[in-house]
Amino acid sequence: ARRSLASPVVSGVLCPCGSLRAAGAGSSTGTSTGTEGSGSGGLCGRALCEASEQDRRLRALFQKLDVNRDGALCIHDLAEGLGRLGLHRTELDLLKIVKAGDKDLDGQLDFEEFVHYLQDHEKKLRLVFKSLDKKNDGRIDAQEIVQSLRDLGVKISEQQAEKILKSMDKNGTMTIDWNEWRDYHLLHPVENIPEIILYWKHSTIFDVGENLTVPDEFTVEERQTGMWWRHLVAGGGAGAVSRTCTAPLDRLKVLMQVHASRSNNMCIIGGFTQMIREGGPRSLWRGNGINVLKIAPESAIKFMAYEQIKRFIGTDQEMLRIHERLLAGSLAGAIAQSSIYPMEVLKTRMALRKTGQYSGMLDCAKNILAKEGMAAFYKGYIPNMLGIIPYAGIDLAVYETLKNTWLQRYAVNSADPGVFVLLACGTISSTCGQLASYPLALVRTRMQAQASVEGAPKVTMRGLFKHILKTEGAFGLYRGLAPNFMKVIPAVSISYVVYENLKMTLGVESR
Repeated sequence: ARRSLASPVVSGVLCPCGSLRAAGAGSSTGTSTGTEGSGSGGLCGRALCEASEQDRRLRALFQKLDVNRDGALCIHDLAEGLGRLGLHRTELDLLKIVKAGDKDLDGQLDFEEFVHYLQDHEKKLRLVFKSLDKKNDGRIDAQEIVQSLRDLGVKISEQQAEKILKSMDKNGTMTIDWNEWRDYHLLHPVENIPEIILYWKHSTIFDVGENLTVPDEFTVEERQTGMWWRHLVAGGGAGAVSRTCTAPLDRLKVLMQVHASRSNNMCIIGGFTQMIREGGPRSLWRGNGINVLKIAPESAIKFMAYEQIKRFIGTDQEMLRIHERLLAGSLAGAIAQSSIYPMEVLKTRMALRKTGQYSGMLDCAKNILAKEGMAAFYKGYIPNMLGIIPYAGIDLAVYETLKNTWLQRYAVNSADPGVFVLLACGTISSTCGQLASYPLALVRTRMQAQASVEGAPKVTMRGLFKHILKTEGAFGLYRGLAPNFMKVIPAVSISYVVYENLKMTLGVESR
């Protein structure tokens, strides 16, 4: 029989108690203390697991795997080293291990990268174990494996599940405890955990008025049961309510972006007073109708484009890596924005219109077409496209950083972050994304509004940037930022609450 990595290597090399983090030998689930090099209160097999001793044992494992003795683990080292220990991994598995831990991108793992990989990997393994342990008894049996794989859209028989169990079961009980699970998988790559995908949806839930974020991923189960479209419908409905509730602040932002200057320094209260005086309370919602209408086509086009681009990239993974997600999401966003961009121009013109100027959206579109031609519907298109990359990139990077930080530090029994953590992460990442792309958004809005401002010269994107910097300084590129940021927290909160309620109405199961 093939020897497990556990007995001779992991349990014997990483720590006297058989755990990388002094996890409990006395507990079948091995509750982690989260503190390296220490173990007390019976959690460790000994009174103290010294950091120096642990370091020595980690180095011993590293040296066993470092076949060519060059101080770094490449794919060849891992293949030969693990083979000597009775473990055989495919080249793809070994490549995933190196990619996951390779922080300096040199194609191999030094000792520090190797240790970091093991620590991070054990955290993920614990989350997977908890998600498989349906009975919450600290052990996984054949029925739980069958049910868990069925949840992911994979159907296997109980006999097949027993074969999986036997490959990991060291003591012949036909169940797997935490130690057996960890020891078998510790040097085996784990794919993206479905629990994380389930709980950490971002762009579907939060709508701050700019639909430039990278689309969310969906699990195999969500795709096969049709839950994905329910999530998208719930997200669209949440966005409609959120945008309607924050529309006055959005209109004020547009007015300040176009009309505010050093000589016309609009403030928030003065702006609201001016709008109400000119058109009454209803004028606060000018432009909201088209802003809500464009949610459905934009979301649908972006999601379909994202899925097609994923296939084009050629990945067979359930989730893409971060840089692949950014590439696919940015391209999908560009396709969606190109498709509905005339609606963006209409939204700006409707928000800037004076009382009685247009009878409605169609009248506005007819006027623009008659007086300015079809090209007018694509004014500001270039800065809008350029703004997708900093917005989507920074939003995704910040959100993933916050998510991974929380998962590494606080996730023990579940990947569910809870409402407040999710809201905080969404708010911070959206705010950072908006801040990075705001100058481009302002230039876009001014270019869209050119014909609605009497006597305004027709300028290019570059010319407008120069003009703003020359006449108003760098501050001029951030006109309207205050009402824009004021709407982020209420927009995120409202969209989350509405999303959760619509999910229940549409029959989306929450785990």
